[in-house]
Amino acid sequence: MRLLVSTFGSAGDVFPMLGLALALRGRGHVVTFATNPYFEEPVRRHGFDFEPLGTAAQFEDTIRDPGLWKPRTGFRTVLDRLGDAIRQQYTLHEKLRLPGVTNVFGFGALTAREKLGLPVVSVHLQPSVIWSNVVPPDFAGLAGPLWLRRLLYAAGIRFFAHPTVARSLNPWRAELGLGPLPRVDRWWHSPDGVVGLFPDWFGPPQPDWPPGVVLTDFPLWNDGTADGLPADLAAFLDAGEPPLAFTPGSANVHGRAFFAAAVDAAQRLGRRALLLTRFPEQLPAALPPGVRHVTYAPLDVLLPRTAAFVHHGGVGSMSQALAAGTPQLVMPLAHDQFDNLARAVRLGVGEGLAVKRFTGRRVAAALARLLGSAEVASACRAVAAKLTVRDGLARSAAAVERLITARNPG
Repeated sequence: MRLLVSTFGSAGDVFPMLGLALALRGRGHVVTFATNPYFEEPVRRHGFDFEPLGTAAQFEDTIRDPGLWKPRTGFRTVLDRLGDAIRQQYTLHEKLRLPGVTNVFGFGALTAREKLGLPVVSVHLQPSVIWSNVVPPDFAGLAGPLWLRRLLYAAGIRFFAHPTVARSLNPWRAELGLGPLPRVDRWWHSPDGVVGLFPDWFGPPQPDWPPGVVLTDFPLWNDGTADGLPADLAAFLDAGEPPLAFTPGSANVHGRAFFAAAVDAAQRLGRRALLLTRFPEQLPAALPPGVRHVTYAPLDVLLPRTAAFVHHGGVGSMSQALAAGTPQLVMPLAHDQFDNLARAVRLGVGEGLAVKRFTGRRVAAALARLLGSAEVASACRAVAAKLTVRDGLARSAAAVERLITARNPG
């Protein structure tokens, strides 16, 4: 079977879908991969035909917008810059006439499903995009009793999220002869099937979820795993006790305060530290002894050799820390990160610290609690034991194949 796998987002969105594409190819399928050209090199290196969605300049412009990293403006910031790429995604389906596999923002693929009758499977990396009135996800600003959280969410969809998408898509949909956009938080679940790339113990299914959601497991895929760690990084790790690892996210270029607090916290604790970012202009001008900048390292290889992981709460980063059995301190910024944090706290494997409270002193105090807690250590080991069999991508590929075949037996 020939398939079009397409995705929008940062490395945390692209790499899991690239891993899924590899698993689909391993089952004998021919995959074309479409995403922003910022990620063209790894896609082609893994042997896929590549199709661009948007431009690398648009990606860089998006990540440099501070609004991307704020709860009230993050969603709109993404959508405002995806209009052309969404139409490109549709046009690509129209040209290739292939079944699609896409992520939550794959509105061009979903439109192709409506207009062209092509099978499309939605792939969700995080539970937060599947709303439940029974057990709602945790979003910034949605607090209080259950009835109030339901009301606030419904108002947010009706007066903000849905109009944001509808304003962009409805004129185009009319040109295609389609009616107005259905409610967006229901529409982004394809009727052909939804695959959740997370386990049921992390995002338990709810009775009011869309029918037919298939949960598999975390993808736990990193680019460069087979290459291991660079020799200089491996030597640093070998030379002392496990360091603290810090990252505000692979696409975050606004992490100056985060990294300043990280260095301060490491020094307060007398700990070595690794600062992970592709954008070194965010780092302090001079790093003290024992603190090292790392441009990139595969987390599945790195995190088992660290004492704790401090990050933004993206589900990819969080799942890698869960698999490594590493305590986590999370500074959520926007999007799914608040919900992922809440799930980590319920599992007993970490704590959260708000952006406004993210200072060296408070980071050091939180890390001291995590590292000194036998209960946290036990919870981390218990969760890691659930992820020793890393078959999430294989199971996800089988689910995608099954769903598309059921919709398109030929």
